[in-house]
Amino acid sequence: MLRVVKRQEPLKGGTPLIVVGALALSLGISMLLLAAQGKPAPRGLFLLWDGAFAHVHSLEDTVLKAIPLYLCSLGVAVAFRMQVWNIGAEGQFALGAIGATWAALHFPDLPAPLLLPLMFACAGVAGGVWALVPALLRLRLRVNEIISTLMLNYIGILLLDYLVYGPWKDPTSFGFPLTREFSPAAQIGRMIGRIHWGILLCAAVGLALAVFLKRTRTGFEIMAGGAGARAARYAHMPYGFLVGLVMVLCGVASGWAGSLEVSATLGRLQPSIMAGYGYTAIVVAWLARLRITHIAFYAFLLAGFRVGVENLQLELQVPHAFGGIMEGLILLSVLAGQFFQNYRFRRAEG
Repeated sequence: MLRVVKRQEPLKGGTPLIVVGALALSLGISMLLLAAQGKPAPRGLFLLWDGAFAHVHSLEDTVLKAIPLYLCSLGVAVAFRMQVWNIGAEGQFALGAIGATWAALHFPDLPAPLLLPLMFACAGVAGGVWALVPALLRLRLRVNEIISTLMLNYIGILLLDYLVYGPWKDPTSFGFPLTREFSPAAQIGRMIGRIHWGILLCAAVGLALAVFLKRTRTGFEIMAGGAGARAARYAHMPYGFLVGLVMVLCGVASGWAGSLEVSATLGRLQPSIMAGYGYTAIVVAWLARLRITHIAFYAFLLAGFRVGVENLQLELQVPHAFGGIMEGLILLSVLAGQFFQNYRFRRAEG
């Protein structure tokens, strides 16, 4: 008979092995699922790689999808460090896109040095306020933030749909739910190929958050506040303020992700902007074990899988849900591997 025993020290060098093993296991299961559908599994693996990483065009697509995913994941990771379970990055992303669009449509004649900062300010405020609502509900009324943030996602997405189907709909769009195209001043330019300058914002936000969490007193309190409200209050930490702060930080980061999508990628607001980045960000944050420095790698990896699955859909007629299955398999494989890094099985005596 076997029993689970905690290791005295985590398995040395286990993290790279866990990641590689988890990827191999999840890809292996995915190929078996392809074979079960009568699809050529080896060709599917090639198409996945070819569509995501093999060419300049595919790499550009991967980076473009990784940019908003990275920003959303940063915010989610900060909130989760406080054990504040913000599932609302998707809605905060939508509100950020709405805020940026409002500025772009109402001030089209402003020059780019004024209009772009205004768009990001509106996106940050909209996303931050949207995230602050469930924080206040938790602190004042003890409403579970998992439920409130999840419900606000639907409200945010439906609000976006209302605007593009109604007041903000372009009268020249032939009935399609689109806003007017943004003025050139409201669109972020390209840096290399199709990769836009928003990637520099990602680097700046990631660096700022890493320094904030490691080098400031408030950052330390956020890290320590994850022990719970009682421990934080016993240590005279402003627990309520910290909960509100991490939620607002997540909302601002997700809102900026939405602003980048409408400004740099689409050039207007439309329903297709809601591609599930906020939900995938939860997977990225857990895969990175909430470490700011690891989020970029996993955001790029999962963005690549998204692009690769689109290639599979085109070439092998794979269902759209196959990408979500792969994300789930990767997450479960990595979590299982992390378990064995800290625990092991031992034969029970007697």
